[in-house]
Order: sequence, then C-alpha cells, then structure tokens
Amino acid sequence: MTIMRTIGRLLLQNSSASSSPPRWLCTATEKAAPGAQQRRKTVIFHKVAKAKSKSSIPQILENWVNEGKEVKRYDIVNLSNYFRKHKNFQAALQLYDWMESSKLEVTNADHAIRIDLLCKTGGVASAEKYFNSLQVSDKTSKTYGALLGCYCKERVFDKALEIFEEMKVSNYMSTLNYNNLASLYYSTEQPAKVVSLVQEMEENNIAPDLYTYNLLINSYAAMKNLDAIDGVLEKMKSNNMECNLFTYGNLATIYFNSGLREKANAFLGIMENMKLQPDDDVFEACRTCIKLYSEMNNGPGVNRAWEALKSAFPTPNNTSYLFMLLALSKLGDQENLVKLFKEWEEGCSKYDYRLPNVLLEYYLNRNMIEEAGSLYESLANGGNDPNLRTLNLFATLCVKTSQIDLALKYLETGFSKAKPGRNRKWFPTDETIKLFLNYFQDNNDADRAEKFIQIMKKTNRVDTNLLLSNIKASDAGI
Repeated sequence: MTIMRTIGRLLLQNSSASSSPPRWLCTATEKAAPGAQQRRKTVIFHKVAKAKSKSSIPQILENWVNEGKEVKRYDIVNLSNYFRKHKNFQAALQLYDWMESSKLEVTNADHAIRIDLLCKTGGVASAEKYFNSLQVSDKTSKTYGALLGCYCKERVFDKALEIFEEMKVSNYMSTLNYNNLASLYYSTEQPAKVVSLVQEMEENNIAPDLYTYNLLINSYAAMKNLDAIDGVLEKMKSNNMECNLFTYGNLATIYFNSGLREKANAFLGIMENMKLQPDDDVFEACRTCIKLYSEMNNGPGVNRAWEALKSAFPTPNNTSYLFMLLALSKLGDQENLVKLFKEWEEGCSKYDYRLPNVLLEYYLNRNMIEEAGSLYESLANGGNDPNLRTLNLFATLCVKTSQIDLALKYLETGFSKAKPGRNRKWFPTDETIKLFLNYFQDNNDADRAEKFIQIMKKTNRVDTNLLLSNIKASDAGI
C-alpha cells in the first residue's frame, strides 16, 4: 500500500487518538469513566478549557465544588493534557496547584507532571525546590525521572549526572531516563558519549526503544561512522524493532548529506511504499521527501510527495507551501513555482512573507528584473509588514534598477527592525553589501556611499573608512 493510499486511513485513526505526552516527561494518564461521569467531565472540561481568563481556573473549580458537584482526578488530568498540548503550561500548573490544595488524591505521576510544569513556567530552580519539598516516600522513579528530564532539557550537566547516579543506586533506571541523558549528550555535540550510554543500557538489560536507536544513528552519523549505522539497523532487526517514517527520513537525510544518493533514494522509496502506522509523522515525512527529492533534481518525486501531503492535509499550511516553493525553485520549475505561489496567495488566511521571498529571490538570482519588479510592486503596495529578508530583497532590486535612495531607505528600515546580535550578523546579506559597494565605486557616488556607511556602522562587517577613502579617491580621479 503506498503512502498516498494509506494516508486517508491514517487520518481516521489519528482523529480519535490521544495526543502524545511531552518527550521529556512520559507519565501515564487516567482514563475517564464512561456514562454519567463522562458527561459530567465534559461539562467541567468545557467550563475550564473555554475560560476567558486562565487565571480564573481555580475559582471555576471552587464554584463547581460549592455547587455540590465533584471534581475527579481524571478531570484534572484531562484538562492538564489539553493545556499541555496547546503549550499553556501556566494553566496546566494551576490545575495541579488546585489539586494539591483540595482533598483529591495526588499520585507520583501527578508530582512528576508538576515538576515538569514548574520547570517550564519557573525554570529549573522552581522544579528543584518542589522536588526537595516532597516527602521521602514521594521521591520515586517518576519524580526523580521528571527532575532528570528538567536538568537534561535545560542542559544543567552537573546536576543531571549527579541525579542520574543517584537513580542508579536506587535502581530507578529506565529507557526514558537513559534517553534523556543521551539527548543531552547529543544536543551538546558529544556523540561518543551517546554510544557509550547505549552500550551501558544493553549491559544493564535496559532495552533501547526506537528513540534510542534514532539517537544512536544520529550519533554515528555525527562521528562519520556510516558502517556502524548498518550495524544499528541489523540490531534493530534482530530485536524486532521496526523503523518508522521518521527513522527512514532520518537515514535518507544522513546518506544524502554523506554523498550516498543511491542509498538516500532507496530509503525515500521505502518511505513512499511502507505501510503506515497511526503514530507516524506523515507531515514531516512528506516534507523530508520534498526537500531531498528536490536536492536530487527528482521532479516526479517532489510532486508525489506534495500530492501525498495534500491527501493527508487538504489545506496545507504556510510552511508546507514554503517547502514546496523552495523545492520548485531548486528544480528551476518556474511555471509551477508561479502557479503554486498564486494558489497559496489566493487561499492563505495569514500572509507570510517567507513565501513571496522565494519567488522574488528566484527572479533576482536569474536577473529577471521585470518579473521581480512586478512582484515587488504587488508586495510593496499590499499593506503587509515585510520581514527582514524581504527588505533585503527589496534593497537588492532597487540597487539593480539604480533606485539607490529607495534601496538605502529599505536598508534603514531593516536596521530599525533588526534585533542586535543575530539578525545584524546577516542583514543585509553579503551579496547585497557587494551590490551596494559595486554601485558606489562604479558611479563614484561618495555622498550616498557616506550615507550607506553611516547605516552600516551598526555592524562590523565593512571597513567603512577604507571604503569611503577609496570612493573619494576615485571621485577625485586619483
């Protein structure tokens, strides 16, 4: 069964599936009871979930209890899952605050979730303080694991290693705990330590899961040990561990980046033809196929992946359109690039300048000034607020059409929008700076060059004194 034929089935399965818990903290949730309890849960769920002010959550729960109605633990858990899914961690934390102040039973799983929420809302110190306040009987594998997850996520190395050793002594080790520490090593570019940690897992008879194997594959890739990756795949096979879409996409990317396009293409083919499971991330898989097929100059592959994505998500979001526009630009497929851009522009609910940037840059890179100018007029008069890359492209076009005053204006606008540090390291791009410099030198335009220099003094990317002396010398005929 191909990916396109199975996506419809997958969506039906996903529509009733519960959302996955956060990667750093996997705790079991209690299912709601059926019948009358389920109906009552639905009422209080909607009262809290739809509250205009999340700060009023405790009061809503109190009012519910004062009316003689009960709030069960599963009500809190279900509401917490809802808020966590939508990244409203403060609201989720209020639920657990209220839960602990009420007469409801609080389990170790609840303590663990609260530790995670405290870390997300108040930082590691807040989570640590709560953990230390727990009774000895409440400091279990779940709460220790939650605090370890916080340390690993926030990259608090010393404390992560310290609590990891404590957990070993207490025999609290699990696959999740090893995965969290392995993630910390990998995210801090210590792939060899990931390999050692997985070996330790196996020695201690703690079974790696798919997440572990993906980390191990990435670590070997970072170490440029591709032969070892084949060994990991063999080990997965012997342990009856099936690869999912993410793993195959990951492998395709690794082999492509290593110059082994035949292997990369083979894994992309597997992705297209594999039988999907409900937990597969079709969205990311399709985008991986779009990107890699475009890099391989495989237009039909790009189109198959795009059709698969649209079958799964009939109304693709802006980011999906962006991936496809970038792929068509890479392929040089101008006809479909323009067609897809117009399709997006006519149907988009929120304008996103990343998308017209692709088309405008395509025109400018090919010196298609008339087409670029037409798109520029549409964008400049569209009433939307351009981003920094758009302003850089506007400036580039204006320099190429000798509208230097307007180009400088876009440069000034960009610098007023750019945040110190990261943005000013690339805005404007080196290519745009060179265009300005060439214009000033070719036209002996010392006055505008001086204005350009005043703008560029906010960065250290141009020797402004040397530039100005060269232009003045050229203007004087020296």
